[in-house]
This record gives sequence, C-alpha cells and structure tokens, in this order.
Amino acid sequence: MICDLETGVCGVAEEEEMEMIDFNQPKKSIEVYYVTDPICSHCWAIEPILRRFKEQYGHYFNFHPVMGGLLEKWHDGPIDPANGIYKPADVAPHWREVGVYSRMPIDGSLMIDNPVQSSFPPSRVYKVIQKNHNDELAYEYLRRAREDLFAFNQNISDPSVMIEIVNKLGLDGEAIVSEAEQPAGQQLLNEDFDLARSLGVRGFPTIIMINEENKGVKIVGGRPVESYVDGLKQVLHMEELQPKLQPSLSSLLEKEKLLFSKEIEVMYDVEQSDINAFVEKELSPGSYQKKEILGESYFTK
Repeated sequence: MICDLETGVCGVAEEEEMEMIDFNQPKKSIEVYYVTDPICSHCWAIEPILRRFKEQYGHYFNFHPVMGGLLEKWHDGPIDPANGIYKPADVAPHWREVGVYSRMPIDGSLMIDNPVQSSFPPSRVYKVIQKNHNDELAYEYLRRAREDLFAFNQNISDPSVMIEIVNKLGLDGEAIVSEAEQPAGQQLLNEDFDLARSLGVRGFPTIIMINEENKGVKIVGGRPVESYVDGLKQVLHMEELQPKLQPSLSSLLEKEKLLFSKEIEVMYDVEQSDINAFVEKELSPGSYQKKEILGESYFTK
C-alpha cells in the first residue's frame, strides 16, 4: 500500500517493489570560458542573459570566467578609438548609452569626477578570492563590484571600495586586497591574460565553448540567450537540449541579493509592464524591498 504524494490518494502501489535508480548527474563535457573585465560595460549589459543561460543549461558545462585586462592605465594615446575613447571622461557617454540600450543601469559620471584608473586592481582581487576560497565567491565579488561601479557609481579601483565589497562577502577585505597588490596577485592575473590570448580573444565579452574533441565555438559580444544555446548545441553535436526549469524568484533573489527589473524579465519571460504584478505574485510581502535607480526598478532582500 502507498499514499500517493501527488494525488493524495492511498492505495495499492503500482511501482515495482524494488528498482535500481541512478543519481549520477550527466558528466559535464563542455568547458565554457567567459572572457570579461570588471569595468566592461557590455559585460554588465549581458548579465541577465548569461544568468539565464547558466541557470537553465549549466548542467552541460563547466563555467570559467577569465579576466581579460581591459585597462592597465590611462595614457596619452587612444584607449578605444572605435568608440571615441581617448580619456576617462569619454567613457561616461558611452557607458550611459549602453545602460539605456540594455536597461542595466549605468550612471557613469564617476569617470568624469573620480575615474577608475585601472581594471587590474579589482581583477587581481577576483583572482585572489578564487585562489583562496572558490569560484562562486569570486564570481559574486565580480557581480558586487559591477553593481557598485555601474549602478551606484563607486570607484572599484579604490582600495577602500574593494575592501568594503570583500568585507560584505564575509571575507577579510584588508587581507585580500593587500594580497592582491603583491607580485603573486599580478602573476595570477597574468595567467588569465595568457589564457585569454591562447583562446584568441580580442574583445569583451567573449564566450568560448570547447568540447572533448578540443573543438569549439566562439561568440563575441552581447547576444540573446538563444545564440549561446545554439553554440552549446553545436559543440555537443545535439539538436535538442533539456533546459532546467528556472529557479523560483524567491530562491533566485535569496542567492543573488539584488536583481534589476531587466534581469527578472529575461529570466522569466516577463514584460516590463508586468514586472510589479509578477514580483508581487512570486514574493511574499515584507520579504523584499523595491527601489529605483536611473529610472530602473530593482529588488533586494
């Protein structure tokens, strides 16, 4: 006899008395390299898409963020002439344009008043957290740094700002930032630069998927999630993939701590006009806060 969990009906069991079951997860046979940089505005813009790709298809691949070294320092020559960027102040209008287009908020005015002098310091901190702790904490640090830089206009190359971000992760900010400034910190970063070069990367974001035959697909620039899924199909030699269900909004917000409206829209296929109704349906009152910045809503625990 058995009480059925789904129907609530108790009766004779239809299943066999004993059966063998396999709890092994399918082997992740694909390596996905995400070449990025803490101050890359287009990397900030694809956060919603990349999160959905990882959440729904991450069981097929191992994910490796790679620091690419976008800005070592400002100098007299052009940094990015294609986008008209010769000095820090030139970055602000470019960033704002990316923010408006992507709806991932970017203030950008600090690049006029208090510019980031180099993306290497926050990149080194990422590498030290990765080495001393784990990939997940390092990736969370990268996310918090980008929030502080793009939405909340903080100079993430400033040691005090980096220390505060690391402290909020529950780690020793002073110790980690100090370690990142040692020659060993730069050596860790150089290893990522070497890897990015070996992968043939010349811009960010770049995602490269490599299979067991050592053949791969390179996807450059921000694309819709379907492009990444198609790339994954190619390297797996599969016509169809089995996506996992999206996590509930409550569990996603618990993990991420802060989500912009655009991120929720992309994850759950919700229209911008329906976002408030969706959030109110999915989250219990008092379990979250709704705020606004630069004309965009965001939600926090």
